[in-house]
Amino acid sequence: MTRQVYILEDEADAAQLFERALAAEGFQTRLFGRIADFCDALAAQCPDLCIVDLGLPDGDGAELLGRELAAAEAPTIIVSGRGALADKLRGLEAGAEDYLVKPFDPAELAARAQVVLRRRSNAARAQKPDEIAAFAGWRVNFSTFHLIATDDTEDGLSKAEAALLRAFVDAPGRVLSRTALLEICAPLGDEAFDRAIDVRVSRLRKKLGDDPKRPTLIKTVYGAGYVFAAKVEWLSR
Repeated sequence: MTRQVYILEDEADAAQLFERALAAEGFQTRLFGRIADFCDALAAQCPDLCIVDLGLPDGDGAELLGRELAAAEAPTIIVSGRGALADKLRGLEAGAEDYLVKPFDPAELAARAQVVLRRRSNAARAQKPDEIAAFAGWRVNFSTFHLIATDDTEDGLSKAEAALLRAFVDAPGRVLSRTALLEICAPLGDEAFDRAIDVRVSRLRKKLGDDPKRPTLIKTVYGAGYVFAAKVEWLSR
């Protein structure tokens, strides 16, 4: 996915240098020389990142951090000729992710943009709640690949086992063909033939204590595939 960057910079030559450096790293950019135009675009669509100069013809870029940019929750890098510590602290305390003092190599700006977005992405993943489903007295945490019994004992699932179980709990009561299950498991390292699914189901049944002769959770539908017979409740997702 192409990441979009808004550049608020009234010096045309500097803005074009920033734009070329960011484009070389795969970013899509829009240039703005005035706060009013920038705010109109921000209200219409929030970009992945904003690069904001402080000294602008129609106002102070720092004031945007506490208003429009804060409301949009857009990560921001300040670029400015103001190199005093007080200016840096003001910008960072107002919410900027980074602060670059002019002049600097545009390649450094592109590198810092990558770091800011990577840090934001990692933070978002860390804050994402675990995906936990419950069925027939069992709980499964698909974020950690843990299968939890009624007595809270835990057993680990392989990535392929977790993918297979996820396919079942996402479609309780529906018959899933071996072909459909192969599409899920083959990319994760399973051999691409029907027997591989039967083996994986057998292992999953064993972990769930599901009698292979009279299964109550993962039932075989002869000639068609398998069906997950338990009622599923999502505790977190």
